[in-house]
Amino acid sequence: MTRILAILMILAGLAVPAAAQDETGGDSATENSDAAAVATQEDDDEDDDDEEAGGGGEGVHEAAGKFDYGFSGVLARDNRTDLAPLTLASGQPVASDEYTLKSGGYYRIDINADGSQELALSGGDFFRAVWVNEVVINDIEIRPMGVHSLEFDDAGTASMSFIAIVPGRYTLSIPGSSGETQQAVFNIQ
Repeated sequence: MTRILAILMILAGLAVPAAAQDETGGDSATENSDAAAVATQEDDDEDDDDEEAGGGGEGVHEAAGKFDYGFSGVLARDNRTDLAPLTLASGQPVASDEYTLKSGGYYRIDINADGSQELALSGGDFFRAVWVNEVVINDIEIRPMGVHSLEFDDAGTASMSFIAIVPGRYTLSIPGSSGETQQAVFNIQ
């Protein structure tokens, strides 16, 4: 019985757009998409005004993305926003401020270790809330299915690109540390 209801719901959903187009004519869909494009452009102009007025505030890394997906889609280099780097050094703060990201945005962040101590960044909740495209270490690209932590035994830089997915507040922190400066906070909106 459940299967029959599911099939009927799918068929009804597929029939509705075709019936709506027949009633309104074929050109109204084009007019609606043109109106939506103008509305989007006006919203973009308002967002630009907010950024010029200092909408980001001090103490927060505000990630502004283009989000105009072209031929290459969301992973186009033009769509990527570079975030302020994270630092792994003995006695130094990991991040200078909190990061504010937009769900669906494509980001890249560098993680720099000075080699003063063997340190790691752990954050299973953060890594489950994003889709990791790649981690680059010494020009070696790693495309993981999942990540829980990154550990640095020596000095070096790892670059990670990802798409923010699940809204919420997440942290990447040094395991075993309890101080607020020993973590990076990511707010995905």
